[in-house]
Amino acid sequence: MATKILTQERLRELLHYDPATGVFTWLKPCSRFSQVTPGDHAGCVHARGYIHIKVDGFAYKAHRLAWLYTHGRWPEPAIDHINRIKTDNRIANLREVDQLGNMQNKGQYRNNTSGYIGVSKHSSGKWAAQIQVNRKNRHLGLFATPELASDAYQTAKRQMAA
Repeated sequence: MATKILTQERLRELLHYDPATGVFTWLKPCSRFSQVTPGDHAGCVHARGYIHIKVDGFAYKAHRLAWLYTHGRWPEPAIDHINRIKTDNRIANLREVDQLGNMQNKGQYRNNTSGYIGVSKHSSGKWAAQIQVNRKNRHLGLFATPELASDAYQTAKRQMAA
């Protein structure tokens, strides 16, 4: 993450952002040593799947730059990709959330055997539903089917959002 504070003015001087596609293109190079040409797509996909763009020697996540470009301020504290596609930086796909809100939009883990978020097989043979609230797991009950357990999870999630 960058430590230098990039301004909206400097960002708009160097890059064009298309809110409909989420793509940044260079308007001009950052320095005389830069190898970019005006019109080139900016950034590359980082190891964790997010697009990073290097501006004035500092690497920034493209979704955070999209927020700065559009709203004139840095997002606090986090930006969530609504559709969970890390390279989809359309402004309509981005929302400012706290860390808890960002964690609620995660997909299911690879080791999930129920096929539902928040649902796991209990030692009793029933299906357990749980949700994390304020960094603590909250048990929602045991259910005969994973679908019923998922319904309980989804209801609790909606109640937390309200």
